[in-house]
Amino acid sequence: MARPAQTGPILVLNAGSSSIKFALFDQKLHETVGGIAESIGGASRLRVGDQTTEARFADHADALDAILGALAAQDVTPERLRAVAHRVVHGGDRLTGPMRVTDAVQREIAKCTPLAPLHNPHNLAPMRTFARIAPDVPQFASFDTSFHAANPEVATRYAIPKMVETQGIRRYGFHGLSYASLVRRLPQVSGTDLPSRLLAFHLGNGASLCAIRNGQSIATTMGYSPLDGLTMGTRSGGIDANAVLRLVEENGVERTKAILNHESGLLGLSGGKSDMRKLMLDPSEKSAFAVDHFCYWTLRHAGSLMAALEGVDAIAFTGGIGENASEIRARILHALAWVGVRVDPERNDRNATRLHAEGSAVAVWIVPADEEREIALDAVRLLSAG
Repeated sequence: MARPAQTGPILVLNAGSSSIKFALFDQKLHETVGGIAESIGGASRLRVGDQTTEARFADHADALDAILGALAAQDVTPERLRAVAHRVVHGGDRLTGPMRVTDAVQREIAKCTPLAPLHNPHNLAPMRTFARIAPDVPQFASFDTSFHAANPEVATRYAIPKMVETQGIRRYGFHGLSYASLVRRLPQVSGTDLPSRLLAFHLGNGASLCAIRNGQSIATTMGYSPLDGLTMGTRSGGIDANAVLRLVEENGVERTKAILNHESGLLGLSGGKSDMRKLMLDPSEKSAFAVDHFCYWTLRHAGSLMAALEGVDAIAFTGGIGENASEIRARILHALAWVGVRVDPERNDRNATRLHAEGSAVAVWIVPADEEREIALDAVRLLSAG
């Protein structure tokens, strides 16, 4: 097997529960090609650049094969890569920073599978594939939980006793790569220094908020798993533990997991719609209530995190809803007028980078998600460090 190219591209893989996003970065970290294999297990599609083809991927292995085939058609084969970098949802309390993938790291990621059963197995599978087909190409992992490793224990520990039965049960937080890229990019897009007290909204099918002080996470809304916190596309968000126990008693563990992770949130409230764009166009009372629920609980949690920050200097939106749903942003920001937020309606309507009006006590920005480049940057730093 030939040695990996020292100046070749870096392939970033971001595997979700039903998709694999990918991006190829050159030496200057410019994205040269990107795309996604989505709706894995159903009527699937493969998008490479601007080209989309219909497909049927039975599983993530099929999807990865299709991605590699598409890259090979552009003369990018595995052995020509400088590195492969992976997003991993859950690193537990041991994998708290980006690192090179070794057998030991893979075992630790596997141990975290019960903490993120919908994601970690799919994050791990491409690592094993590349270890088999291109063993000389270095692989790196970046963890969605890492950004929140700076949270103080008072923010991460549940009020339960420390004992064998409760080992590993704590708040971890997620969307860390999104927040890390937001912290990196906000000064670039705003032309100002990073604010000391930043409230970040990652709003999409999965949604969370993060209180960021001087560039570090001090509190976030997701907890032990990505299920906690805000109302989401198909996840319930926060729910009383005794209510969960009742669901388990009446329906069993697996059925309860399905209800809370796949049948709740906007989908459950609206009676069948999880896409915010469709909900906003639907005049039904159920859809309107689902949108109200999303905004209400986003604001409830925003208040909590502003208390943790002891105020707020700036707000930043990212994610599919955060970047594109102007009406949702307007509802949230108008409700935060009490902290000094003043919105420029015209800027908000056109999804401008700067959303705040002159005289606003709190700056408000849109920062497009840039997780794949953040993962590539992690890989470059580790490669440079040897």
